Parts: sequence; structure tokens; C-alpha cells
Amino acid sequence: MAVGMERESEEGNKEFKLKLAPQTPERVQELATQLLYRLEEGGGEAFYEIGISDSGEPVGLSPEQLKDSLSILGQLSELVGASYQLVRVERGERGDVAEVHLIRQRRLNDPVCLNVAFLGNVDAGKSTLKGVLISGELDDGNGKAMERVARYLHEIKSKRTSSVAVHALGFAEDSTPLNSTLLHYNEAEIFLKSAKIAFLIDLAGHERYIRTTLAGLMGHSPDYACLVVSANAGTVGTFKEHLGIALALGLPLFVVLTKIDLSPEEVTKRTLSEIEKYLKLPGVNKIPFLIRSKSDVVTAARNMPHQRVVPIFMISNVTGTGLDALREFFWMLPPRIKWGTKHEAPFLAYVDEKFNVPGVGLVVSGLVEQGRAKSEETLLLGPFYDGSFRKVRVKSIQTNRVFAEEVGAGRDAAFAIAGAGYEEVRKGMALADDALDPKPTWSFRAKVRILHHPTTIRVGYTPVVHSHTIRQAARIASMGMQALRTGDVDVITMRFMQHPELLRPGDTFIFREGRARGLGIVLDVDSR
Repeated sequence: MAVGMERESEEGNKEFKLKLAPQTPERVQELATQLLYRLEEGGGEAFYEIGISDSGEPVGLSPEQLKDSLSILGQLSELVGASYQLVRVERGERGDVAEVHLIRQRRLNDPVCLNVAFLGNVDAGKSTLKGVLISGELDDGNGKAMERVARYLHEIKSKRTSSVAVHALGFAEDSTPLNSTLLHYNEAEIFLKSAKIAFLIDLAGHERYIRTTLAGLMGHSPDYACLVVSANAGTVGTFKEHLGIALALGLPLFVVLTKIDLSPEEVTKRTLSEIEKYLKLPGVNKIPFLIRSKSDVVTAARNMPHQRVVPIFMISNVTGTGLDALREFFWMLPPRIKWGTKHEAPFLAYVDEKFNVPGVGLVVSGLVEQGRAKSEETLLLGPFYDGSFRKVRVKSIQTNRVFAEEVGAGRDAAFAIAGAGYEEVRKGMALADDALDPKPTWSFRAKVRILHHPTTIRVGYTPVVHSHTIRQAARIASMGMQALRTGDVDVITMRFMQHPELLRPGDTFIFREGRARGLGIVLDVDSR
């Protein structure tokens, strides 16, 4: 029989091992409870190691012992409603050491989900990569894959993304990508059939659309950032800026090097060398990790949440080179944000988009930041231009185009509401539970770091503030220092210029003006 043991690695992350020993039904139940706890702690996923000694040495098991251990792990998984997949077997001192990936089986309207933001310079191939991943069909080298995910006609004509587009990459319990089994991309069908979904957030790469890129990052709370680089163009354009934004927001990062079929070998090597140089710079201090095998994929997925290792994938969207490894990576990549811990808080969601649907009326959509909401529930909507919050009724809820009676933290959802008009609602307003006691924010005090500014910042400086889906100019009313330059940290007071917003202590924001960038954390707010 197999007994589960737990240890903490040198990196501080939880790992698991199994060893053979007699056990009782009580012990089996105890192990099942432990496994369930680790699955919930990991957002619905966990890794187990089999064949590790109590001291952490990779001793290994005989083929018969390993088979017995996997059988017991299968029984434990069945008890807690999970499934497992053997992802790696290595030779230990006296036998085989195995690594197993477990995932919680799908519950009603509750697959395991993670959000991945696609960053990178214009023409790096972000939309093409996403189009290939969500369709399962290769690109023709002339924009066919990009057209599958474009939202507007002008994006297809220019071959450039200017908006925020989110598409779902679904996986069955055996890790099979579901998208390629569908006749057409269907978000509802993917949501209903998947055990795990990676939501791929395509962001604009052109410098003129930086405000759209920041809005997508701040409004969708990504777990990870995927920095896409064209092998034949190199680290040009907004590469350094997007890298800096991801680092400033604390997003674990991985790199996808595209167009390797077009790029000469020496050019590809030079681009790879440039990427590694930037990742090793002081202040970045990352470890580049070029993916060459499935074993590398497992190692990369396990180390991503710790933010030190940056996996690098070599991809061709035309020939398909490297795409299977990238899909396996998405399958094993664990959710970083622990949304389960936010379910019991008062409900809060920020409006990202609004629609006037015939026969339904006003529909608003956005990410549920915390709590749960139900159909026919009464919530507060605001602040309106006068700073008020108004009671509205939730007539119905959709998540991933599927009707739901209830939706919880971490889900993008659409709410059909009664009690407000289409023209009255704007992006950045909030839907909140009355228990949250929301107050309009006119001014706020924050600790800020200047990421980049060509000259100096003084009182009166008026950048645009991005937080959640809020986007509004705010004036610096007071500062601790006389002037701020690149790299400086200070506590400042800012005041919105046009109307109040809903901000709370602890909220993160980015402010920008031209090429200037800064990052801040709200310390306290004032409704006056």
C-alpha cells in the first residue's frame, strides 16, 4: 500500500512523495483528506512525487512498487473526485522516481481556470499564436490564424490587434485539448466540457494602444504573462516596456519565440541571446530556461509560480514546431491567484463592457473580484457621476456564454440588470454587495514607484490612472518629495479630475502620461 508524505523543498514550495507501508482504512481516509486539501490549496491541481525518501533523496521504487503506488494514488484520487496523469519518470538511486499531475474533476460550472496575458511588440505573432492554439489549425503564413480571433474588420485589414480579446483553450481530464475536436470555436461548449481552461488574453502590441494594453492587464487579473517575441525581428519596439510592466505587476513570465521557420538560425540565436541578456539584468534577475523536452515542460510548469525561472518556447505557427510542448505547459500550469479564498467576501465586480441587448436591456460584464452573486439578487451599482450608488436587480447571469444561477470570484461574467439605463453606465463602475459599503473615491493617498519618466514629476502632474477597469486622469495634489524621477519611491495624494471612482486600500494601479510610467498601491481613500 502507498502512504502519502509531505515535505517542503528548498525553494519553499510544497512537494509530495509516496512510500510503501501497511495502512488502515482510517489512514486511507486521512490521506484522501490531505490530498483534497492540497488540491483546493493549489486551485484544483497538485503534483505528487513517488519514490522519494523521508530525507528527500530520490531513492526510487521497483516497477512493481511503482505500479502499486500509482494504483493507491488512483484510489485516493477517486475518493476526492480527482484524476491523475503520470508526467515524468526518472531513474533514482535504486529504482524509478515518478512525478504525477493531479487535477480536480470538473464540478458544475466550475472547471479549473487560469488567465494568461499575451504581451509583446506589434507583429510579434501574438494573435496568430492564439488563433492556432484555440483552433488547433496551423497558420498559412498570411494571417489566416489571426483572422480567427480578430474582433474588428480593421484589425483583419491591418493585421494588428487594437483591442482586448479573450479566448478559451480547454482541456479534457486526460489533458486532450478540446478546441481541436470542435467543428467551430464555441466558448460555451468549451466551458461545459473542459476540466481545465486557459483563458488567453490577447493585448495590443503597438505603442499607440498602450492604454488598451494596460486596461486589459488591470481588468483581467492574469495569473501569468506570455511575452511573445518574433525570432527574426528580435527584442524591438515595446518588448522592454511590456517586460517592465509584467515585472512591475509581479506577474510570473514565460517567453514564446515565434516565426522560427522564417528566421535564419544565426538570427534566431542572436534573438535568443538578447532575451537572455535582458532576463539576467540586475533588477530583473531571472533564470532563462529553454524548453527542449517534455521533462523540461514539467519542470517549467512547477517552477512558474515562484517567478524566478522564465521558460522559453521555440514556436512555428506554420509548421507546428513546439506547439505541443506549449499546450502541455498550459495543461500543467497551476492557477496562481487563489480565488477560492475570496468567495466568502462581499461581492465586487468592475464593469468592463456594457451592452444593450434587444429584449433583455442593459447587460454589463466584468471579472468578479470577490464574493458570489445570484440571479434575482439586489446589488449596488456606482459610483455615478454624482458619487451615488444605486440599487439594481440582477435579472440573469452568464459566464462564458452559459446561463448560471450563481457566479463566484475569478469568473468573467455578464449581468443583465434592471434599475439603470445604458447611457448612465460607464466602464470602471462597480457592482457591489451592500455589505461592502462602497463609498465614492475622489482622492486617494498611495505609495508609488516611478518606473520611467524622462524628466521630473511635481505637484500638479496629471497622468491617467489605470486600476481594475478604471481609466481616468488624476492630478497629484501633494508629494513627500519635492520632485520625483525614474526609480524614486514616495507617498503622494492624487485626485480624480472628472468624477469619483471606487478604490479601496490595497488596490494596485498604474499611471501613465506619454512614455512616463509609474506603479502605485492605494493606502487610504477620501470620498470628499
